[in-house]
Amino acid sequence: MAVAFSLVFLAELPDKTALAGLVLGTRYRASYVFAGVAAAFALHVTLAVAAGSVLTLLPQQAVQVVTGLLFLGGAAMLLLKRDDGEETVRRPEDQSFWKVAGAGFMLILVAEFGDLTQIMTANLAARYDDPLSVGLGAVLALWSVAGLGIVGGKALMKRVPLRLITKIAAVLMIGLGVWSLWEGIAG
Repeated sequence: MAVAFSLVFLAELPDKTALAGLVLGTRYRASYVFAGVAAAFALHVTLAVAAGSVLTLLPQQAVQVVTGLLFLGGAAMLLLKRDDGEETVRRPEDQSFWKVAGAGFMLILVAEFGDLTQIMTANLAARYDDPLSVGLGAVLALWSVAGLGIVGGKALMKRVPLRLITKIAAVLMIGLGVWSLWEGIAG
């Protein structure tokens, strides 16, 4: 469990998930975002552990292209969003639990499918032949990174205007989108 936690935590920390959690954490209630993100990661780890090395056979190029397009779409949504001057996180009465958690779930579900940490989890489960320990270590690592991203987003928003965070996030998402498309197209 400790090996899975350490490897997955370190691999996921600089990944796009921390950025996604940060962006969602600046806009919506953190507990709602975390619930959706945590559910998606639990599903990913379950699939990785159950499928083992079969996940490494997925067409990685197609996954990269879809991920790239999703990031570019997300960046476009951030940049084209009407600026109403709102500088605070939307309150729960403005955004329902299911809407926010569902958005976090879908973002992570699609963006992380076939990701390095999912493949790593599958390989660890196959290598150690202990799916429960590997799965628990991996999901705790992913939840930790997501929590850091979400909380970091909240803390960052107290010091930096939301408009600036949104623009920076959009630029980073464009970069990730282009990078993913390049990897998908170039092979």
